[in-house]
Amino acid sequence: MALALDGVRIVDLTQVMGGPFCTMQLGDLGADVIKVEPPGGDLARSMGGAQLRMPGDDNAPFFALNRNKRSITLDLSTDRDRVVFMALARTADVVIESFRPGVTKRLGVDYDAVAAVNPRIIYASISGFGQTGPYADRPGFDLIAQGMSGIMSVTGEPNGTPVKCGVPIADLSVGLIAANGVLAALFAREKTGRGQYIDTSLFDSALSMAVWETTEYWATGEPPRPMGSAHRLSAPYQAFRTSDGYITLAALTTLQWKQLCATLGREALATDPRFETNALRTANRAALITEIETALGAATTAQWVERMLAAGVPAGPIHDFAQVFQDPHTHARHMIEDVDHPVAGRVHTLGFPLKMSDTPLRVRRAPPLLGEHSAEILRELGMEDVR
Repeated sequence: MALALDGVRIVDLTQVMGGPFCTMQLGDLGADVIKVEPPGGDLARSMGGAQLRMPGDDNAPFFALNRNKRSITLDLSTDRDRVVFMALARTADVVIESFRPGVTKRLGVDYDAVAAVNPRIIYASISGFGQTGPYADRPGFDLIAQGMSGIMSVTGEPNGTPVKCGVPIADLSVGLIAANGVLAALFAREKTGRGQYIDTSLFDSALSMAVWETTEYWATGEPPRPMGSAHRLSAPYQAFRTSDGYITLAALTTLQWKQLCATLGREALATDPRFETNALRTANRAALITEIETALGAATTAQWVERMLAAGVPAGPIHDFAQVFQDPHTHARHMIEDVDHPVAGRVHTLGFPLKMSDTPLRVRRAPPLLGEHSAEILRELGMEDVR
């Protein structure tokens, strides 16, 4: 079956995580993603040290972010390889880069240079802080963006030391937001015939995730603080201790609250004046946690999850990744795919969170070896003798 982005060519000048995550999404949708790597390759090929080494020359982090791509090595500081890049850009629909602002201009491969030879090009820049503003020249890392965007100020336990999100939320969100922008620009080009320039950053993307926190700040004038696993606007909605671990509970409606109290064998809590409304439960959260955890201590997480779901109370265990990949639901949702790598053999890769009925996503290519497709791409450009 055809894929949604069949016929779309994307030239990928990104490295490590945010940009490669973006281009992988587009490759999964069917785009021909050509990864342009410097002679030493994407830094992710060596990230993690020996413990993450895969068979061959590459490390596992590279495998995680670069399926459904082809690789060509180009040294863009040389005139010869810059000619190859511009020839490739003429055939492209999209160029995506993640250099610091100003680098592509110095190399002669910036939006203006590419648009001069391909006016329909969509050109996306992913950086730490964007192309404008007083911090534009600062280096961009997920940790720095989490700290400066406010994300770390609300992550962790109350009165604890600063904690970043367990997943690199700035890197991953910028990849998704950039991919969304590229798709929107492709759609707009169908109507206008014109390409355009896209600018997004780790800082902007991380800040855009803070929808509840900014709402609270603008409403109260007080900066939100860390709350552990608790919800800012609702209670009970967090992780609670059981006899052998933790359970997550989300009783947001009056009916769910009453069902929770009944399942705990603590019906009196439903009419306790401290907890009669969501606003009161939120205001008296510490006492609420004590009451709930006292009751939950009588049984295991598995027992409570079964009882809660039977009673109509949203609940679940907290899994580590070994448990996630043993879970039958993970397999039922096809969230593990296998791909045949030319050196590493058959390896796992995460499945597709997006399911499409007419243009289903699929793994077409393993993560490429460095420069694996250089000769193939040069032949397509009619430039076999250039290098």
